[in-house]
Amino acid sequence: MCGGARRIADPTGFEIHCADCGLVFEESEIVAPPPLPSSTEGSDGSGRGIGPFVAPGGSKRSLGSMLTLNRDGQGRPLNWHRRYEFQHLRRVMQRQTARAVEGPLERSQARSAIAQCGERLSLPPVVLAEAERIYRDAKVRGLFRGRSLPSSVGATIYAACRRYTIPRTLGEVAKGVGARRSEVGRAFKVVQRGVETTIPSVGTRAFLARYAEELALSPSVRSTVEGMLDEANQNPELSGLSPHGLVAALIYLAAEKNGERRSRAQVARVSAVTEVTLRSTSRLVERLMGRSLAPRGK
Repeated sequence: MCGGARRIADPTGFEIHCADCGLVFEESEIVAPPPLPSSTEGSDGSGRGIGPFVAPGGSKRSLGSMLTLNRDGQGRPLNWHRRYEFQHLRRVMQRQTARAVEGPLERSQARSAIAQCGERLSLPPVVLAEAERIYRDAKVRGLFRGRSLPSSVGATIYAACRRYTIPRTLGEVAKGVGARRSEVGRAFKVVQRGVETTIPSVGTRAFLARYAEELALSPSVRSTVEGMLDEANQNPELSGLSPHGLVAALIYLAAEKNGERRSRAQVARVSAVTEVTLRSTSRLVERLMGRSLAPRGK
């Protein structure tokens, strides 16, 4: 308007005005491009790796949105046509996230199933993170094709428990995910053969520490069971027994030997085995280790 040709960009007022008469041309915010990351020692200068570490599958990694079926984003009710459209979009979103095998798990049903089972079994967060990693690795390899979600989740949780020596039986994990023990066992065998991670067996001493704490056993009974475990590990006829069943039978016999008798029903309830299995295992152990099981004072 004044015929001037000079314009000044004011970064504090976020405006561009004339240098002669002060006429404001634009009042939008002036956004400057971010500075390039400086190359530090030990980096290639690309800027990758900046920021705090986020574990794969973390809760703050590419969060997704949940589509409701009754109201829109502003809380207004939807008519039947919009509800049908949102229902279709929701199905498409769940289908696409289920097929994205290499992405994070927080938008899939597997992550919520692992979290729910971990809460039921009182598992630490590190075991749940390991279960998510094993699940992602197995799904990328196609090991869960044709298997149900509860059996797949149970297999990964059981594998993570064995990785961190957490005394949880296959039956307890199957009950926690709501699947049959045979289905979880078959899925676990597939995971054990297919993934590259080594999955060791849970030691008997881990089950001993858990059962002894729940049954309030004295240190003398624990030391007796530990000595019996060393002797049982050298017996080839006891090598085929399950670890928690063998520990339960030794606890039952050692408590009776030290005068701290626990009923068969108590030991069976704590060790998650049936009384029939506990009775048969106790008789087998007593027949093979008869001398060491004699009561004190006789």
